[in-house]
Amino acid sequence: MTRRNLDGPLLMRLGAVLLVAVVAYTGCGALMPGGNGAAPASASGTGPGVTEESVTVVFIGTDLTKTASLTGFANADVGKPAEQVEALASYVNANGGIAGRRLEAVYREYEASNDSPAAETTLCSQITQDDKAFAVVLTGQLQSNARPCYAQRQTLMLDATLIANGKSTFAELAPYLWTASFPEYDAFATSFLSVLTSQGFFDGRDRAGLVAADTPANKAVFDDIVTPFAAESGIDVTVSWIDTTSLGTLNSGLTQAAVNFRGKRIDRVFFLGGARIAPFFMTSAAANSYTARYGISTFDSPGFMVSNPGTIPPAALKGMVGVGFAPGYDVPDSQMAFPGSEAEKTCQKIYADAGITFPARENARVAFAYCDAALLLQSAAEDLGPNLNATAWATAARSAEFATATGLGEFGGGHAAGTAYRVLKFDSGCGCFTYEGPVTSLGR
Repeated sequence: MTRRNLDGPLLMRLGAVLLVAVVAYTGCGALMPGGNGAAPASASGTGPGVTEESVTVVFIGTDLTKTASLTGFANADVGKPAEQVEALASYVNANGGIAGRRLEAVYREYEASNDSPAAETTLCSQITQDDKAFAVVLTGQLQSNARPCYAQRQTLMLDATLIANGKSTFAELAPYLWTASFPEYDAFATSFLSVLTSQGFFDGRDRAGLVAADTPANKAVFDDIVTPFAAESGIDVTVSWIDTTSLGTLNSGLTQAAVNFRGKRIDRVFFLGGARIAPFFMTSAAANSYTARYGISTFDSPGFMVSNPGTIPPAALKGMVGVGFAPGYDVPDSQMAFPGSEAEKTCQKIYADAGITFPARENARVAFAYCDAALLLQSAAEDLGPNLNATAWATAARSAEFATATGLGEFGGGHAAGTAYRVLKFDSGCGCFTYEGPVTSLGR
């Protein structure tokens, strides 16, 4: 496993950390297309990028090299994504293709440090106009205009990004937006609060803090799920909405949240939004002499916290508890055998047959998300024949038999294949996160 070494004192790097937070997070949850969405295509005929012989699918690789160089963050080596995509295409084509057509897999690399609405528009145009893709596999496209752009072009999206896609997002971008690896956000939030309660996170407390990016997805979850939960539980939730549009607003928002929580003597804090806003808050909190017990989830990149002890204060990890739904982002192989599930074994074999191996599960996290997307695409298209288009595929996908290698659970008729979770805890003994209890359906 390859990692970058950390250097430089914590506070000197804080500005760089927050800068990358803006790059990695701006607009993350603001995915509602409003009046920009496209009308669903007809269920008859073929969609863009489909001929009688082939179907074009673009796999995006998000390059984090410059981001890691800027921040000193340690990131697990994910191998060579272009070769992984080639291996998947070979497997799919040797096993019936996509609706009897040859999979033409195109790999495009996207520089994360240059992320902006303009860059996302350029990428969308390249994929939909130059590549003429039937489908695109997203891996880190976080701007608010990205997903509506593909929907407008009637391009199917298989989202492999840890991002808050809620029911309203999937509905407004239907039939184009799906995830073959991660959960639907509303179901996640319901289980997240249930687990925090059952694990005693709020015991003896009548107040808690919530840090959330100021986005439509988070506002919807707060209004529909968090507010009723707080009223029923008798907990006064102080929410700090973080404006992520610039370095200045992000920095001031995180600092103000920590100062506000400290002033109110709040010692329980949880997060909504993902994209590593939790570890960024913990860094700001430590700089302002504040700490708390934190409620976290896979959306908050637990593995990243453990891998970057020079950035995340060790005291912040103590007592962390929450929901985990993607083992490659959560726990080391010492806590969960790799490969474990049949879906993991299937994807590992596809790559092994092409001479591609992974030293640990976290090294396979991108490759497995690609594998999930390709196999779900193939499974749902199996009986479509001449009518390979987004609407027909979406109808078939609702009854497709599919289990995710990246996440937990089995596809169950919605837009998200990640349908289950386990309780996630930090264990000071191993200095790692661990799972506890059975695999449980999300939304309960």
